[in-house]
Amino acid sequence: VSLRKRQEIQELSRKRTCIMLLNHKNMQKTTETGAGINDVTRISKGATIKGDLVSSSDIRVDGTIDGKVLSSGKIVVGEQAELSGSLYCSNLDLWGKMDGDIYVKDTLCIKSTAVVNGNIHVNKLQVEMGAQINGTCKMMTEQEYEDLVSKVSMKRTPVKSDKSKEA
Repeated sequence: VSLRKRQEIQELSRKRTCIMLLNHKNMQKTTETGAGINDVTRISKGATIKGDLVSSSDIRVDGTIDGKVLSSGKIVVGEQAELSGSLYCSNLDLWGKMDGDIYVKDTLCIKSTAVVNGNIHVNKLQVEMGAQINGTCKMMTEQEYEDLVSKVSMKRTPVKSDKSKEA
Protein backbone atom coordinates (compact mmCIF):
# COMPACT_ATOMS: atom_id res chain seq x y z
CA VAL A 1 0.00 0.00 0.00
CA SER A 2 1.38 3.35 -0.98
CA LEU A 3 2.25 6.04 1.55
CA ARG A 4 -0.54 8.25 0.26
CA LYS A 5 -3.15 5.50 0.74
CA ARG A 6 -1.93 4.86 4.30
CA GLN A 7 -2.25 8.56 5.13
CA GLU A 8 -5.81 8.63 3.71
CA ILE A 9 -6.77 5.56 5.72
CA GLN A 10 -5.28 7.03 8.91
CA GLU A 11 -7.11 10.32 8.33
CA LEU A 12 -10.44 8.52 7.77
CA SER A 13 -9.83 6.44 10.87
CA ARG A 14 -9.16 9.57 12.95
CA LYS A 15 -12.32 11.26 11.63
CA ARG A 16 -14.42 8.16 12.33
CA THR A 17 -13.02 7.94 15.88
CA CYS A 18 -13.70 11.64 16.45
CA ILE A 19 -17.29 11.31 15.22
CA MET A 20 -17.85 8.26 17.41
CA LEU A 21 -16.53 10.14 20.44
CA LEU A 22 -18.75 13.13 19.69
CA ASN A 23 -21.79 10.89 19.27
CA HIS A 24 -20.99 9.11 22.52
CA LYS A 25 -20.74 12.45 24.34
CA ASN A 26 -24.04 13.62 22.81
CA MET A 27 -25.76 10.38 23.81
CA GLN A 28 -24.55 10.79 27.37
CA LYS A 29 -25.87 14.36 27.52
CA THR A 30 -29.21 13.28 26.09
CA THR A 31 -29.72 10.52 28.59
CA GLU A 32 -28.65 12.71 31.49
CA THR A 33 -30.83 15.72 30.67
CA GLY A 34 -33.75 14.38 28.62
CA ALA A 35 -36.75 12.47 29.89
CA GLY A 36 -36.93 8.91 28.65
CA ILE A 37 -40.06 7.61 26.97
CA ASN A 38 -40.95 5.67 30.12
CA ASP A 39 -40.55 8.78 32.26
CA VAL A 40 -43.68 10.42 30.82
CA THR A 41 -47.16 9.59 32.10
CA ARG A 42 -49.44 9.39 29.05
CA ILE A 43 -53.21 9.71 28.95
CA SER A 44 -54.07 8.75 25.38
CA LYS A 45 -56.95 9.96 23.22
CA GLY A 46 -60.06 8.00 24.19
CA ALA A 47 -58.89 7.43 27.77
CA THR A 48 -60.86 8.96 30.66
CA ILE A 49 -59.71 9.41 34.25
CA LYS A 50 -62.16 10.34 36.99
CA GLY A 51 -60.21 11.24 40.11
CA ASP A 52 -56.84 12.68 41.02
CA LEU A 53 -53.67 12.05 39.02
CA VAL A 54 -50.34 12.56 40.80
CA SER A 55 -47.01 12.03 39.04
CA SER A 56 -43.41 12.93 39.81
CA SER A 57 -42.64 12.81 36.08
CA ASP A 58 -43.91 14.74 33.06
CA ILE A 59 -47.47 14.16 31.86
CA ARG A 60 -48.90 14.16 28.31
CA VAL A 61 -52.70 14.34 28.11
CA ASP A 62 -54.66 13.67 24.92
CA GLY A 63 -57.71 12.17 26.65
CA THR A 64 -60.08 13.39 29.38
CA ILE A 65 -59.37 13.97 33.07
CA ASP A 66 -62.02 14.93 35.63
CA GLY A 67 -60.16 15.72 38.85
CA LYS A 68 -57.00 17.21 40.27
CA VAL A 69 -53.73 16.78 38.34
CA LEU A 70 -50.44 17.29 40.21
CA SER A 71 -47.01 16.88 38.59
CA SER A 72 -43.49 17.81 39.67
CA GLY A 73 -42.59 18.13 35.99
CA LYS A 74 -44.09 19.51 32.82
CA ILE A 75 -47.61 18.84 31.59
CA VAL A 76 -48.54 18.95 27.91
CA VAL A 77 -52.26 19.06 27.12
CA GLY A 78 -53.02 18.15 23.50
CA GLU A 79 -55.60 19.79 21.22
CA GLN A 80 -58.26 17.09 21.74
CA ALA A 81 -57.74 16.87 25.51
CA GLU A 82 -60.32 18.04 28.04
CA LEU A 83 -59.55 18.62 31.71
CA SER A 84 -61.87 19.67 34.49
CA GLY A 85 -60.67 20.23 38.04
CA SER A 86 -57.42 21.86 39.10
CA LEU A 87 -53.95 21.50 37.65
CA TYR A 88 -50.59 21.94 39.46
CA CYS A 89 -47.22 21.64 37.68
CA SER A 90 -43.81 23.20 37.05
CA ASN A 91 -44.47 24.06 33.38
CA LEU A 92 -47.53 23.71 31.16
CA ASP A 93 -48.13 23.74 27.40
CA LEU A 94 -51.88 23.94 26.82
CA TRP A 95 -53.48 23.27 23.42
CA GLY A 96 -56.77 21.76 24.65
CA LYS A 97 -59.64 22.71 26.98
CA MET A 98 -59.32 23.33 30.72
CA ASP A 99 -62.29 23.92 33.04
CA GLY A 100 -60.82 24.81 36.41
CA ASP A 101 -57.93 26.59 38.06
CA ILE A 102 -54.34 26.33 36.86
CA TYR A 103 -51.28 26.69 39.11
CA VAL A 104 -47.87 26.77 37.40
CA LYS A 105 -44.56 27.15 39.22
CA ASP A 106 -42.68 28.53 36.21
CA THR A 107 -44.02 28.98 32.66
CA LEU A 108 -47.51 28.52 31.20
CA CYS A 109 -47.77 28.56 27.39
CA ILE A 110 -51.37 28.87 26.22
CA LYS A 111 -51.50 27.90 22.55
CA SER A 112 -53.86 29.31 19.92
CA THR A 113 -56.31 26.37 20.12
CA ALA A 114 -56.59 26.42 23.94
CA VAL A 115 -59.67 27.34 25.96
CA VAL A 116 -59.33 28.11 29.68
CA ASN A 117 -62.44 28.48 31.82
CA GLY A 118 -60.94 29.21 35.22
CA ASN A 119 -58.35 31.19 37.10
CA ILE A 120 -54.65 31.15 36.31
CA HIS A 121 -51.88 31.45 38.92
CA VAL A 122 -48.45 31.51 37.26
CA ASN A 123 -44.91 32.87 37.44
CA LYS A 124 -44.47 33.45 33.67
CA LEU A 125 -47.21 33.53 31.02
CA GLN A 126 -47.15 33.24 27.23
CA VAL A 127 -50.42 33.44 25.27
CA GLU A 128 -50.73 32.88 21.53
CA MET A 129 -53.18 34.83 19.42
CA GLY A 130 -56.52 33.02 19.27
CA ALA A 131 -56.34 31.43 22.72
CA GLN A 132 -59.41 31.93 24.94
CA ILE A 133 -59.14 32.75 28.65
CA ASN A 134 -62.31 33.16 30.71
CA GLY A 135 -61.12 33.93 34.22
CA THR A 136 -58.56 35.90 36.16
CA CYS A 137 -54.79 35.74 36.04
CA LYS A 138 -52.58 36.22 39.08
CA MET A 139 -48.80 36.27 38.92
CA MET A 140 -47.13 34.36 41.74
CA THR A 141 -43.59 33.56 42.86
CA GLU A 142 -42.09 30.09 42.96
CA GLN A 143 -42.19 30.25 46.76
CA GLU A 144 -45.93 31.03 46.74
CA TYR A 145 -46.41 28.02 44.45
CA GLU A 146 -44.38 25.74 46.73
CA ASP A 147 -46.39 26.88 49.76
CA LEU A 148 -49.66 26.25 47.92
CA VAL A 149 -48.64 22.80 46.66
CA SER A 150 -47.47 21.72 50.12
CA LYS A 151 -50.94 22.57 51.46
CA VAL A 152 -52.65 20.70 48.62
CA SER A 153 -50.36 17.67 49.03
CA MET A 154 -51.03 17.56 52.78
CA LYS A 155 -54.80 17.43 52.17
CA ARG A 156 -54.44 14.26 50.09
CA THR A 157 -55.12 11.14 52.10
CA PRO A 158 -53.64 7.79 51.09
CA VAL A 159 -56.06 5.10 49.94
CA LYS A 160 -56.40 2.37 52.58
CA SER A 161 -57.12 -1.18 51.51
CA ASP A 162 -59.63 -3.21 53.51
CA LYS A 163 -57.84 -6.49 54.28
CA SER A 164 -61.03 -8.07 55.68
CA LYS A 165 -62.75 -7.94 52.26
CA GLU A 166 -59.81 -9.64 50.51
CA ALA A 167 -60.16 -12.88 52.55
